[in-house]
Amino acid sequence: MSGENVEDLIKKINNEMDLLINDMSVPKNVRSSITEAKEKLNSNDEYSMRISAATYNIDSVSNDVNLQQQARTRLWNILSLLESIKN
Repeated sequence: MSGENVEDLIKKINNEMDLLINDMSVPKNVRSSITEAKEKLNSNDEYSMRISAATYNIDSVSNDVNLQQQARTRLWNILSLLESIKN
């Protein structure tokens, strides 16, 4: 995958994360994990490190029992986008 396509996907992921971070129906612990994932995704590390760290953070909260279905679906979409970059 070319660098330009990766950057476009990262921008899309950032936008999706922002929607969840600003959604007050999403539990605070989930929003905080998403914020941390976003910081890791936008760090200056290698792509593989950034993607892996963000994936880990998102995956750890994707099955939170207090998470509404639409937020869970959005998290799964983010994970799917992250996986597409990783491969």
